[in-house]
Amino acid sequence: MSDSYIQQLFADRIGGVNYGKSTAIYKFEKIKRAKAAAKKAKPDVALIDMGVGEPDEMAFPQVLKALCDEANKPENRGYADNGGPLFKQAVAKYMKEQFGVVLDPDTEILHSMGSKAALSILPACFIDEGNIALMTTPGYPVFGTHSKYYGGQVYNIPLKSENDFLPDLDSVPAEVLHRAKTIVVNYPNNPTGASATLEFYKKLVAFAKKHSLIVVSDAAYSALVFEGKPLSIFQVEGAKDVAVELHSLSKSHNMTGWRIGWVCGNALIVKAYGDVKDNSDSGQFLAIQNAAAKGLENPGITREISAKYSRRMDLLVAALAESGFAVKKPKGSFFLYTAAPKAAVLPCGKRIEFDSGEAFSQWMITEHLISTVPWDDAGSFVRFSVTFVAHGEAAEREVIAEIKRRIGSCKFEF
Repeated sequence: MSDSYIQQLFADRIGGVNYGKSTAIYKFEKIKRAKAAAKKAKPDVALIDMGVGEPDEMAFPQVLKALCDEANKPENRGYADNGGPLFKQAVAKYMKEQFGVVLDPDTEILHSMGSKAALSILPACFIDEGNIALMTTPGYPVFGTHSKYYGGQVYNIPLKSENDFLPDLDSVPAEVLHRAKTIVVNYPNNPTGASATLEFYKKLVAFAKKHSLIVVSDAAYSALVFEGKPLSIFQVEGAKDVAVELHSLSKSHNMTGWRIGWVCGNALIVKAYGDVKDNSDSGQFLAIQNAAAKGLENPGITREISAKYSRRMDLLVAALAESGFAVKKPKGSFFLYTAAPKAAVLPCGKRIEFDSGEAFSQWMITEHLISTVPWDDAGSFVRFSVTFVAHGEAAEREVIAEIKRRIGSCKFEF
């Protein structure tokens, strides 16, 4: 059957005339298929899903109640546009209490329908054909994807263990910097779990000013810290001159499906984001914004969630270390990023080699029904997430004990 004329009309940014014809399978689709096949092959073995980066519990009761109350108010039924005042005021208060950062709720804060939406909108503010967006790899690709949609290019700075998974800013070539407009960083980081330092943020701000760059600091996991206090790039003097910071309640408040967060910082950048956003959506439901404000008023929520993930991380790190993994507890997020083994020796003596993180991840799903996410962008690594389903500390220990039981008899080579 010949192609219809529609096949000739797809934009080059999504594949042009070849759109839909690729046989390549995205890694998350491979994971999905492998999980389905493994469950079918071993229906009596429960899948332990450590790949999904999504909280295993609902939003807290006071936030759910606030949503119900706010949804019943007639004044909240209409378009939200670029947001209501209650949420922006709650954000300003939160940023002051959490980070010591002072923001004007009228000019320096706007809500987002989650960090992903903000990262898809911001490139429209800055990226023209031939411009370069500096990003880190491994990392979340959305800003880069949309930069390419506008004819821009992406220059990836690898995150390596020898540099504590911070980008080596000095490694970026001069010819790249000449065409670069933006740099995107994400800490605590997905997938490495690494945290930034104030010293790094100071260097980043100076780097941005020297090379006339906009800094987009994706701080979606900023509240989930296991030691010390959360960091904001705006704790660095002069950061507001060059930066915006993205926050989200998805992970810090168990509100992934609610799609609510914010962009804050440089007033001119926030205004540009708002102008593009105003032509992209009609704003998040005001009841969700106001319920989110209630969540921000309760710092105990994030403390409880952080404590849970810290507890789980301790258990997982200990279990993997017993199996030979060189793992170290991260300072935040819920991700544990570790080098994938090169081989596994089974109890029967059979040796299985892994030429990538993906090969190891697929083997873990197929043979042990333990789902992880491979990252082969800067070496062979695999990411474990402690968002597995377990209700209570006893259940958490049972899950980790089961992981040890399934892989404990294997000897891993690194």
